[in-house]
Amino acid sequence: MLQLAQSGWGSGVSWLKPTLLGSPDNNLALLPYWLGAAFIRLAPTGLDAFFARLPFIGMLATTLAATWYAVYALARHPAAQPVAFAFGGEAKPADYARAMADGGLLALMACLGLARLSHETTPALSQLCFASLLFFGLATGARHRIQSATAVLVGMLGLTLSGAPTVALWLGIGGSVLCASAQPDPSQRRLTMLDLGLLALICLLCITTAGALDLWRWRVVPHSMVDLHIFAKLLGWFTWPAWPLALWSVWRWRSQLSRGWRYPHLGLPLWFVMVTVGATWFTGLTDKALLTSLPAVATLAALALPTLKRSLGALIDWFTLLFFSLCALAIWVVWVAMQTGTPAKPAANVTRLAPEFVPEFSMGTLALAILATLAWAALVKWRTGYHRAAIWKSMVLPAGGAVLCWLLLTTLWLPLLNYARSYAPLVQKVTQVTGPINCIQYAGISKAQGAAFMHHARVSLMPMTTPQPQCNWLILDNVNRSLLSDKIKSMGWIEQAAIKRPTDKDETLVIFRAEKAPVSPADKATP
Repeated sequence: MLQLAQSGWGSGVSWLKPTLLGSPDNNLALLPYWLGAAFIRLAPTGLDAFFARLPFIGMLATTLAATWYAVYALARHPAAQPVAFAFGGEAKPADYARAMADGGLLALMACLGLARLSHETTPALSQLCFASLLFFGLATGARHRIQSATAVLVGMLGLTLSGAPTVALWLGIGGSVLCASAQPDPSQRRLTMLDLGLLALICLLCITTAGALDLWRWRVVPHSMVDLHIFAKLLGWFTWPAWPLALWSVWRWRSQLSRGWRYPHLGLPLWFVMVTVGATWFTGLTDKALLTSLPAVATLAALALPTLKRSLGALIDWFTLLFFSLCALAIWVVWVAMQTGTPAKPAANVTRLAPEFVPEFSMGTLALAILATLAWAALVKWRTGYHRAAIWKSMVLPAGGAVLCWLLLTTLWLPLLNYARSYAPLVQKVTQVTGPINCIQYAGISKAQGAAFMHHARVSLMPMTTPQPQCNWLILDNVNRSLLSDKIKSMGWIEQAAIKRPTDKDETLVIFRAEKAPVSPADKATP
């Protein structure tokens, strides 16, 4: 995004084919990079990283809203409504649907996979956003034609531009057929000519866009039977705790599965789950591909809530209460150990895993973490008290616990996580050797390393050539040193230092300077 923003609006080729260090993106995504680069260009000086996150924050909010409205629309279907009481007194259809939508949203928020990836500025989050918009558009098609068509168009085109054109076509075409077959009026259980024409235009637009921008790739990865175990583990933790409820829902609604195409509250989320889980299997078992399945899994989990027995609901409550309370306690204990050195064992583990890390104290983040912990205690007190029963009550503690732990991690542990995962400490060590510079040459480094120097050191990167007066420093990943050492020496570069990444001793950058370059700050400091 940063390199794209620096290229300028008028550079049509680079904006249509974004690159980093001269290499294109492997995800074939365009839209998330366009949005991030556009917001970077609008950002004031020093706030480019924050502004780049703004569109992705909006995408996450759109995902949550679209999931709620999708579950609400599906729960309004007559087949999803509870049986009317003999003497009345049952919930109104709209009230019942709202309660189900609340449960679906809480189930989505509780998923560990959403907490794992929802904070990242990657194409995975944009795919989740547009898949949820497509899910919402198909779920509301019978009631709001224009709104539904708009959401389907934006969802399919957004998925195409986010690197998933094939998934967009599978979800859009199959979902449209399912929703047309589920119309309560027998005369409407087919796609009309208008519907067919509109769907054909949307598919043609997606196909044409993907072809014009060269987004089609054959990326099917072969697998063996051993990969089934890895796949099962990925599904198990990534969709937890929604997947057990989703399976229970499929079992309890099994009488309607034989004609699932007639019941959109079952057929549509099942179709989305099958397509997205299948895409995960065929594209290399990546958790980022599985992220798009979460709205549909959460919808199926919501359908199980009215059928849960009190004993099973109590088991979910106790398990989540103990699990998230222990996780929150562990986060607090490690934070106290970082600040005070007590308990000694957690403090020693932090020192071993993140050497040279200096803990930071912030009263603002501490206050936020305390408020979040007190809110968790209040939520537990509310859940264990006597109050009017609600369908979604069994998902309150899982969702609240996931939010609590993630909030504690991003406040109390944020400096430690930044130090462990960021390249900032490595870049700082390199700049201590080179001093303030505006340009640096590179050879054999990764995209992540190059992006770190562009962002943290604010330098321009250029491929390795002979030393130049305005660019007389060279960085090289030690992994590629044996392949390029002769070429580097022949060009007149002299090795200056080798810097190891503090949290990864296997990652080392070798620094070279030009033979006639000015003396580095490190050499000046040497007596």
